[in-house]
Amino acid sequence: MITGIVNADFEAIISLSICDSDGKIYTQDAIVDTGFNGWLSLPPDLIDQLNLKWKRRGRAILGDGSECVFNVYEAVVVWDGDYLTIPIDEADSEPLVGMSLMENYQLTVQICEEGSVEIRKVSAV
Repeated sequence: MITGIVNADFEAIISLSICDSDGKIYTQDAIVDTGFNGWLSLPPDLIDQLNLKWKRRGRAILGDGSECVFNVYEAVVVWDGDYLTIPIDEADSEPLVGMSLMENYQLTVQICEEGSVEIRKVSAV
């Protein structure tokens, strides 16, 4: 199970472990974003710091209907004790955990300051 906390802005925050290009693990807080269907987004400065491998360009339709083109990198993250190689979308925002990373998990959030955030693996149906 992955746990976190709701901050004063009512954002669900969890800590992620992300490996740099040399395999060193860094811990980074990220906002759980149920409106983001990708895996994980990171800001350019963190991508540079981790020296992540560039993979391709990506496109997305934003909430306001505009289209965005961005770089996609690759990284290894520790997710619920497993090492996963996932795509990382570059975005000028706080790090965001998307719905693809939480596939086959249940998200429970107590919507109050300092409320709990829990992400649990669901049993196969």
